[in-house]
Amino acid sequence: FLVGVVAVLLGLVAGAALMLATGNDALEGYQFLFAGGLMNLERIGNTLATATPLVLTGLSVAFAFRTGLFNIGTPGQVLIGGLLATVVGLSVDLPKVPLLALSISAAVAGGALWGVVPGLLKARFNVHEVVSGIMMNWIAYWITYYLVPAYFKGAYETESRQIPEVASLKVSWLTSLFAGSYINIGLFLAVIAVIVVGVVLERTVLGYQLKAVGFNRFAAEYAGISVNRNIVLSMMIAGALSGLGGAALYTGYASSMQIGVMPSQGFDGIAVALLGANSPLGVVGAALFFGVLQSGKGFMNAMTDIPPEIGDTIIACIIYFAATSVLIQQLIDRATRRLAK
Repeated sequence: FLVGVVAVLLGLVAGAALMLATGNDALEGYQFLFAGGLMNLERIGNTLATATPLVLTGLSVAFAFRTGLFNIGTPGQVLIGGLLATVVGLSVDLPKVPLLALSISAAVAGGALWGVVPGLLKARFNVHEVVSGIMMNWIAYWITYYLVPAYFKGAYETESRQIPEVASLKVSWLTSLFAGSYINIGLFLAVIAVIVVGVVLERTVLGYQLKAVGFNRFAAEYAGISVNRNIVLSMMIAGALSGLGGAALYTGYASSMQIGVMPSQGFDGIAVALLGANSPLGVVGAALFFGVLQSGKGFMNAMTDIPPEIGDTIIACIIYFAATSVLIQQLIDRATRRLAK
């Protein structure tokens, strides 16, 4: 927790220095940046909606990290999950509850399939999951690029038709509660996923085996744990979480799919996992923080002369310092030892 706080503070300091270097008031910039995400119910709802897919993608990356794997295929899993949820929403005629259950199941299954392939390649042929994950990202990208305009084209060539209200994760009572924001029931799905992943990792034999393989696959194999099976299972679960994030993004926060865009939420999930120290609760906190920054940067730009790119730079600085968490931990340990003397 302390390492995460230090990383955030260092990122904010770097952002303040950049604002000052461009002739802007850093305190005013941060005032509007955080107000933009938290100043009223609508903006709080938008922040929660922005954070929802980040919780799921961050959880996906964190789960893989905890089991010794790097799920860089998250963007492709988000795309496939969102694509299948959108296809179901545009093609199937059912009442809202069974239709949402079907579209969410399709998204989870699609993401799991996109995670299984790198897992199988890793387990069977020792192909590094980063290489195969990146390849799966581009396969998902081009599948979406072909299918959307060919079969589900909307008003523009670059986007699908709008999904009907019955297929959307938005519900009127929740939208009204947060004054017309983009918040949707994907938030509750993300909370359930956090609880389930936390229980699996910390309270089950499966979680113990997955973490054992991550810590030392040779020791785990010597103890009788099936290493290859757990590698495949870990990537499948991680992919399923990202697929659910795709459903939350494309049928909850948005109402259509755009082609030619690799979802940044997939890559941002890596930063969320790093900042959250690969802990389910840490992922929630990091995703909410990034949600505030993403929601507030436009308001900061509207109220000041500070460009919204400064907000992206602040996020990038925080990611940079989160990635150097080992160095931060060493500095904290050194300072603690000096104080103890």
